[in-house]
Amino acid sequence: MSRIGYKVVELPAGVEVKQDGKMVTVKGPKGELTREFSDKISMKIDGTTVTFDRPSDDNKTKALHGTTRANFNNMVIGVTEGFKKELELRGVGYRAQMKGNTLVLNVGYSHPVEFEQNDDVKFETPSATSIIVSGINKEVVGDMAARIRAVRAPEPYKGKGIRYVDEYVRRKEGKTGK
Repeated sequence: MSRIGYKVVELPAGVEVKQDGKMVTVKGPKGELTREFSDKISMKIDGTTVTFDRPSDDNKTKALHGTTRANFNNMVIGVTEGFKKELELRGVGYRAQMKGNTLVLNVGYSHPVEFEQNDDVKFETPSATSIIVSGINKEVVGDMAARIRAVRAPEPYKGKGIRYVDEYVRRKEGKTGK
């Protein structure tokens, strides 16, 4: 039984939901998101609550039930609050800065690495060693943060690299002088 799939999604004030066949559009104060859902899961909108139901109990439908509800809930949270991922740079000379709409990373390569900001993702650099990636689509924000982290992933010996703020990097001992 999918516990998540049967949870009711409460719509906050100012959020509108439109369903057109498989396409679902959620509009809120921060923007608008559109997503195509499977026709195996039925969605029922009752005023300020949205429920999801599945026709059968086979494994694929059970998995899709919880996933559909979670994706819809993420759309509602995105258009009301938004999502953000915080990254930090650790290493001598590692720094990040904004040049217009471009995030410029200097992380030990012979050239700076640049990422363009677009409508889906916004970058902030509160300090030279921290980056905040924010937006209304959870998938896009997470993907962009992962792409930035992949430029210089944290290494296990000195811990240098780009990491998430709450990430723990397991350190290795290294060579011994015996």
